[in-house]
Amino acid sequence: MKAYVVGGAVRDELLGLPVADRDWVVVGATPEQMTAAGYRPVGRDFPVFLHPETKEEYALARTERKSGRGYRGFTVYAAPEVTLEEDLRRRDLTLNAMARTEDGKLIDPFGGERDLRAGLLRHVSEAFAEDPVRILRVARFAARFDFRVADETAALMRRMVETGEAEDLVPERVWQEFAKGLVESHPRRLFEVLSDCGALARLLPELRPDEALYAALARAAQERAPLTVRFALLVWPLDEQAASALCARLRAPNEVKELALATCRCREPIRGADRAGPAALLETLKRADALRRGERFGELLAVARFAEPGAPIALAIERLQGALEAARGVDAAALAKAAASPAEIPARLDRAREQAIAAALAQD
Repeated sequence: MKAYVVGGAVRDELLGLPVADRDWVVVGATPEQMTAAGYRPVGRDFPVFLHPETKEEYALARTERKSGRGYRGFTVYAAPEVTLEEDLRRRDLTLNAMARTEDGKLIDPFGGERDLRAGLLRHVSEAFAEDPVRILRVARFAARFDFRVADETAALMRRMVETGEAEDLVPERVWQEFAKGLVESHPRRLFEVLSDCGALARLLPELRPDEALYAALARAAQERAPLTVRFALLVWPLDEQAASALCARLRAPNEVKELALATCRCREPIRGADRAGPAALLETLKRADALRRGERFGELLAVARFAEPGAPIALAIERLQGALEAARGVDAAALAKAAASPAEIPARLDRAREQAIAAALAQD
């Protein structure tokens, strides 16, 4: 029984990047031997175990055979006779198909180190075409490392899209990989790779990336903006209906969807806030639910700043932030207590907040 560090840990070490966790492949062992040695089984689809002390994952060497469409259409075979090279051959890219022995020797049967030096994303074998998720993974790694996709891999990805393999992707997997790519350092590459192979038009037809979007995403990446803000930048040009359809297709999490739809609702009022009066400023705050959701409102303003940098938006943001501070200074509890009936509270509160905003603007 031999164990090897595999995959991302080997890749990142060669790139000089921090290694957060290590995955291992075990050759020549059975599940019974692993449990007898104290490893705890955790794998559902194939034999994976946790080390009793380090809690790192140890998977038995395995091969996969295509048995149906989509990323779930595989039959897994794990047995002591499966070799390390056979296990590495089933992986997606050469840079993820390397291993190290326990004493540090590099095992690289498919040229992963060479492709790392060349900044190249190359598939290991034709088995790449059996799993459509790998199209998304290539785009994600391009966004992470700013690497080029090898010509033969790009051609294979285009064939996969043309033959309909990508249409078997379930929304959860599309979102998982797309979201990871969107928060990488080079998000433009995510869209370029998906567009080049035709997957973007099939999976995300609402999106029409252009130079303005790429510049906005670059600004967001430079400031390490969160996923919610980066996704909202994608819908900045869209109407609320299109944005809602996109979120539904991807099954985006609630916090992502909420900011995206708020962006569509508030885009024009934010654009006009640089010259808006107190009533209009208050209406924008209410539309954005800024008084209750201050953190989300901050993200909304960040979306506007990344999408349209310049003096008008900067002034609009400054005025909205000042208006929010003034509106928050109004004692809502005291006004409610002084009201003759509950029905008149909202109007009294609006008037008081408008007056506070007007006073704040007069001081500027």
